[in-house]
Parts: sequence; structure tokens; C-alpha cells
Amino acid sequence: MVHPGQTHHNSATSESPKTEGAVAHEAPEELKDGRSEAAEKPYSIYTRREKWFIVVVASLAALFSPLTANVYFPAIPTIASAFHTSIESINLSVTVYMVLQGVSPMFWGTMADRIGRRPVFLACLLVLCLSCIGLALVPTSAYWLLMLLRCIQAAGSASTVALGAGVIGDIATPAERGGFFGLFTVGPQVGPAIGPIIGGVLADTLGWRSIFWFLCIMSAACFALMLMFLPETLRRLVGDGSVIPSPFYRPLVPLVGKGRVNRDAPKPPKRTLNNPLRLFFYLDVLNLLVFNAILYAVFYAVNTTISTLFATRYPFLNEIDIGLCFLAIGGGMTIGTFVSGKMLDVDYQRTKTRLVKKAEEDPEKRIRPEDVTKEENFPIERARLRMVPIFTAIFVLTCAGYGWSLERKTNIAVPLILQIIFGYTVTAIMISVQTLLIDLLPSQSSSITACNNLVRCSLGALMVSVIDLIVSAIGAGWTYVLLAGVCLACSSMIWVAIRIGPRCRAKRRARSIAA
Repeated sequence: MVHPGQTHHNSATSESPKTEGAVAHEAPEELKDGRSEAAEKPYSIYTRREKWFIVVVASLAALFSPLTANVYFPAIPTIASAFHTSIESINLSVTVYMVLQGVSPMFWGTMADRIGRRPVFLACLLVLCLSCIGLALVPTSAYWLLMLLRCIQAAGSASTVALGAGVIGDIATPAERGGFFGLFTVGPQVGPAIGPIIGGVLADTLGWRSIFWFLCIMSAACFALMLMFLPETLRRLVGDGSVIPSPFYRPLVPLVGKGRVNRDAPKPPKRTLNNPLRLFFYLDVLNLLVFNAILYAVFYAVNTTISTLFATRYPFLNEIDIGLCFLAIGGGMTIGTFVSGKMLDVDYQRTKTRLVKKAEEDPEKRIRPEDVTKEENFPIERARLRMVPIFTAIFVLTCAGYGWSLERKTNIAVPLILQIIFGYTVTAIMISVQTLLIDLLPSQSSSITACNNLVRCSLGALMVSVIDLIVSAIGAGWTYVLLAGVCLACSSMIWVAIRIGPRCRAKRRARSIAA
């Protein structure tokens, strides 16, 4: 874990157009020949406490991506009745929402890597707020308008996760990135747990329109919070935070970094707008995206069938009871965000310590101890994915056991406990993969997160469309055994990532230097 007083060499790892590095470089404090003194420059001017504050604000914004989707579910029958249409037609609004949820971050994320995190954050929240006003006022005779506004709502809310990941890439070194990413993920993970409960309560007590008024008020409050306090973090605009940007990029109340800006600091070099679709042609990145998407799709297969499976297997449950059942998987995911983030930081430090010791004991001194964290020397894939095989094994066993516990109608405590374990392991795996993706391309952290979102949402939408058919055809037990088998077969992709990662990074580095 890196503390505020610790320093890092602010290399071109994430800023130079020549390099897209995986880890921050660390340089000796003084050159041995005495010709010059090159004290290390901190990676960011923000203290650790200020970084936590920035990440918490970003996490609150990221909460809206899953919350906006899940708060809608309990009101679907009521909305179908109000619009005098079928539930299947209203479910179509869920499908188009998921499509826009996957596509829109490709646009917003790329813009955030180019023009800045703060303005894009504010734009997304403004779009979300206005679309919620429209949905709260939409006439029940205009089904087409409901669909259109849901698309706009998704375009506003879905990108906040990619933007938050970009902020973490801006302010955190690889040594501390896991812990920050774990905290940041709390927002997106809490949304699926509390969304159905909030939606159900609001729809039952104040009517379905109150759901959208609630989202409008919450998104407006988050917009105001970011407008007041969130600084611009994009390193191509503000460097390590010491460069003063134009007034458009400054918070109204500068709480963080105050007194540490440098009015004479040169602005970082401008970067060209990179096409995020190019990231799909990086073999190591594509391998991680597909692996993460498969596990995410299985997670959605469990999450979206909780209501129907628990209602049929445990008929004594009412709607509120079924809504509370979502807290089990949500609770496991919330625990996973805190624990796995800290574990990633510990694994990074353990790997670094082992390499430093090996370098000190090497009689040929091929690598100096202070150079072990350089991109070409540090096995970032092995450090990030060290625990993923264990988590994947637990994930597979839990998935199969969950299906058969419902098939055999065991005591309701059994599937709920398995949900907690399932939620914890899937979160631990996804945070590990997502943190590694940011490590690989820190200068395009929003774009790479948008690509991750596109692939996993596309596969998740496909899974949602077929999971009920599979359960009806072969039963819950064999359905989740089948899905567990798919995940087990894909676990070899972890080994592939560790194997090909260093070579792929070396090729990208060579192309960047030659450019």
C-alpha cells in the first residue's frame, strides 16, 4: 500500500504518446555519478485521504448505472397496466436499456479520455436527470416515448462506471489501484441489491412515476456534488494535478489539492483521440474482456431469475420477501468489493517484494532492485490474477450447488448462503480483471472500461433473453451445472492471460517507441 508520503516517478507510463505502460516507474533519488539529482516526483499531488474522497464521489455517480436499471423491475407489471400493453412489451424497454448501457460508454468513455473526466461526468448526470423528468411526465398513450426516454436514460447513467475507472487510473499508482477500485465498485455493486427494494416500495406507496422523480432528485444532487467538489483528473490536462486547468474544469469549492498547484507547471503534451475499437485487436485485452464477460453473463443468469425461481420454489414468500432475497447476493458483492481490493494491493506488494529480493540476490545484477516495477520487468498479470483461479473454482462449485439447491427445494437458507458466496467470488474476479485492464492501458482507462462494459453487457443481454427458456427446458439444477461447466472450461483463459500478457505489452511498447 502506498501512503501519501511515498513518491513515484511520474514517467510517461500514462501520459507520453510514446508509451502505454502497465506499471508506474520508480527511479533512484540520486544518480550515482553525481552529475544531477533526480528526485522522484509524486504520481499525484493528492494525499491518500483526498484520493479516497475523489473515489467516493465517483462511486456515488457510478451507483446510477445499475440503480437506474434495477429500480425499474418491480414496477414493470404496473407500468404495463398503465400503458395498456403487455409485460413483454415493457420488458422490451429493459432490453433496449441494456443495449444502450453497453454502447453509450464507448462514446462517453472516449470523450472523457480526450476532453476530461469532469465535464463528461456532469453531462452524463444532466442527461440522466432530464430523461428522468421526461419519464416521470410521459403520457401513458405514448409507448414509443417511454422507449425513447429509456434509451436516453441509459445513455446518461451507464457511462458513469467507465468515467470513474478513468479517474482511478489518473490518480492512483498500480500499488494502490486495487484498493481504490474495490472502494469504487461499492456503488455499482450496491445498485442491484437496493434497486428492486426501492423500486418496489416507491411503486406500491407513491406510484410508478415516483421512481423516476426519485432518480431525478438523486442524480441532481450528485450533479451538484460533482459541480462543487470534483476536480479534473485527466493527466493530459492537469498532469499529476498540479497544472491549473481553465475555469471550466475547476470545482466551485476546491477542497482537494488546495495549495499544491503550480501556476508555472507546463501543460502535458496533447494526445490524439484514440479509437477505442482498436483495443479489441489487442490479444491480451480481448482475452480478458471475453473471460470477464462470460462470468458476468452467468452472474446475470442468477440475478435475473431470483424472483421467478424463489417464487415457484418457495410459494410462502410475498413480493417484499422476494425483494429482500436480492440482499444476499448484493451483500456478498459488497463484501467482495472491500476485501478483494485490499487483497489486490497486498498481492502487488508481495510480488514486488519477491522480485526485489530476487534482484538483490542475483549475482549478475541483470535487474536493479529499484527497476523491478518498470513495465518491462514487472509481471503485472501474475500479480493481479494470482487469486483468480481459486475464486473461479469456488464460483463454479457455488453456481452448480445453487441450481441444485433450488431444484431440490432445500431450506431457503441454503440458496441464500450460496448467493452470498457467489456474489463475493464474482466480484473478486471482476475487480481483479478490471484493475488489470486499467494497468495495461492507464492512458485509456475510460475507453478500456467502456470496451469491457460493451462486451459484458452484450453477453449479459443475450443470457437474459435465453435463461428462462433454458430453465424451462432442463430445470434449474442442470441449467446452472451447464453454466458452471462453461465457466470451468473458460478458466484456462486465466493461464492464457498470464502467458501472453508480457509479450503483448512488449509489442505495444515497441510499436509506441517506433512511432
